[in-house]
Amino acid sequence: MSTERKYILAIDGGTQSTKVALFDLEGHQICSHTVKLRPMDLYGDNRAEHPDDDLWDSLQLACQTALGEFEGDRADIVGVGLGSIRCCRTLIREDGTLAAPVQNWMDLRLSRPYEHEDDTVRWVTTTTGYLTHRLTGQTRDTRANYVGPWPIDPVTLDWHEDAETFASFTTPREMLFDLVDPCTILGQVTASASAATGIPEGVPVVSTANDKAVEGLGAGILNDGAVLVSLGTYIASMMVGEENSFDTQSYFSNPGAVPGQFLYESGGIRRGMSTVTWVMDLMGGDVVAQAEERGLSREAWLNQRAAKEVAPGCDGLITILNWLASPNSPHERGMMIGFNGVHTGIHMFRSTLEGIAMTMRNHVQAMCDEREIEPSKIVVSGGGSNGELFMQIFADVFGVPAHRNEVNGSASMGAAICTALALGFYKDPVEAIEAMVRPRDMFAPIPENVALYGEINEKVYKRAVPQTDAILKASYQLFHG
Repeated sequence: MSTERKYILAIDGGTQSTKVALFDLEGHQICSHTVKLRPMDLYGDNRAEHPDDDLWDSLQLACQTALGEFEGDRADIVGVGLGSIRCCRTLIREDGTLAAPVQNWMDLRLSRPYEHEDDTVRWVTTTTGYLTHRLTGQTRDTRANYVGPWPIDPVTLDWHEDAETFASFTTPREMLFDLVDPCTILGQVTASASAATGIPEGVPVVSTANDKAVEGLGAGILNDGAVLVSLGTYIASMMVGEENSFDTQSYFSNPGAVPGQFLYESGGIRRGMSTVTWVMDLMGGDVVAQAEERGLSREAWLNQRAAKEVAPGCDGLITILNWLASPNSPHERGMMIGFNGVHTGIHMFRSTLEGIAMTMRNHVQAMCDEREIEPSKIVVSGGGSNGELFMQIFADVFGVPAHRNEVNGSASMGAAICTALALGFYKDPVEAIEAMVRPRDMFAPIPENVALYGEINEKVYKRAVPQTDAILKASYQLFHG
């Protein structure tokens, strides 16, 4: 099939923003637009909701703006790849509108099955299911975005056939969508969705997977020891393979972004990159003004300053990235340990970057040890990978080359690859990756930094949480008893 003058619109829905990008079939990003989501409504320690209809509203605006910048013919758009946040729950009325705000993955209600409390709820689905319905009117969803307490058989990746097991999840089958594989046409853009988004009516909408699996595909990760570190609100590290692994200790299996593939994911960091934002916010408006004078983002400016002004190891300042406790360890807290009078905000910034890299290095090593494989390289994706200091820290902490791609928001690229495969432009994922994913550059580890970070990790970093755990539990009991 000819790839001449053909384009794919890729949707990358995240926790903090919705991005829409247009790609040609060689993987060149033609244009894109990102709309920031509104701040989540947080209720106490257990609820996190996206206000109003923020996911759909932001998608409409992102589509309209990106297509407004598109200089080609919209008739040459051959497909839409739909990706969105995993581990969320959406409750939908009969007419397809939301019956309640979307429950974000940080909402503790997501740790247990749906409980029916509102008779206006007709459908219970994921973010991809909801957006599929808004775009196509179909009640179909990718089976690869159901992470959490859903009545899905982990072997067949379909709804449980055993009635008793299914019933234990408390959601009637008639309230659930039909499941399809990733890289499957879900339906076509309806007239009303076309009017709302600007996407031509009748364009096929293609299923992807959970957002991390889509990122892995878009980063070009293959089953060769390569590791993806995804820098987002939730920072994750991933590998891919062909076996659905059960009863693992250091990682878990998700359905991959193509049929027959599985994503292996280690432990991660909750509120990871938003902790970097938190540190930058603490540094105040002077940093913003200094960055603007130089035509830089504040993160790029701080990367430059931290590389010049702060040596590796930050003179003993270490950061433990537990800014959001996990549901089963509510006493966890973020920590910065080792302050003295020489430390500045720049030290705090670099220490946070080093803490992220150190935490993910330990998670990756545990996953690789259990898989009996050595990491061969790391690919870093997400906006944080634009920082050259951060990339060098990853190479030095991991001790292997750190790569980034031309398109570092790799979930949008993964959605485009899923669409190209569904429409038959490429025969398999390897061919699609070779055609569409292009490396940008590589950072080689600096031997003396590798040695220093290795000592910090073994002698200090790995010991910090066990040494402070009892203190944090006592503190939690005092304030939350």
